[in-house]
Amino acid sequence: MASQITIFFFILSLSTILVIGEDHGFARRLDRKLLGLKKEKLSHFRFYWHDIVSGKNPSSVAVVKSPLNTTTGFGFLTMIDNPLTVGPKVDSKLVGKAQGFYASASQEEVSLLMVMNFAFIEGKYNGSTITVLGRNPVFNTIREMPVIGGSGLFRFSRGYAQAKTHTFDIKTGDAIIEYNVYVLHY
Repeated sequence: MASQITIFFFILSLSTILVIGEDHGFARRLDRKLLGLKKEKLSHFRFYWHDIVSGKNPSSVAVVKSPLNTTTGFGFLTMIDNPLTVGPKVDSKLVGKAQGFYASASQEEVSLLMVMNFAFIEGKYNGSTITVLGRNPVFNTIREMPVIGGSGLFRFSRGYAQAKTHTFDIKTGDAIIEYNVYVLHY
């Protein structure tokens, strides 16, 4: 009888470790199935990012002007709530907003630090976000920035975003950027 009780508790503790994960005090290893994570997939998103600095209702607002007299604008900071659309026209179908900021982070070239969430409002992605944090050397034809995470359907996501200038209006400062985003997610 004692050996059966010992075997029962051994199996119970083993199954608890397998279900809960390895315990290290403040951290533990989990089986991803416990979080509902299935097979990882690769998705491609293509949309247009509208940086509107002109007019009565801009989507990009300068918060900090460059404190220096510099050709790169080093030190400026702009908050964004930019429309993301299916096509390059601002009145094409809205699929989300790019929310965050960009700042001039180089003294030698026009290179921006981009910190933004692509907050989607369309279809099954409604309410989910993809987070981008990276360097954007704006005069390069194609700029690549890392996807560092996300929320909703993009929990545990990773990947990269490629930005390519579609149009830039020198008079108004408005820009339309084509984004191609490649994301690994569950």
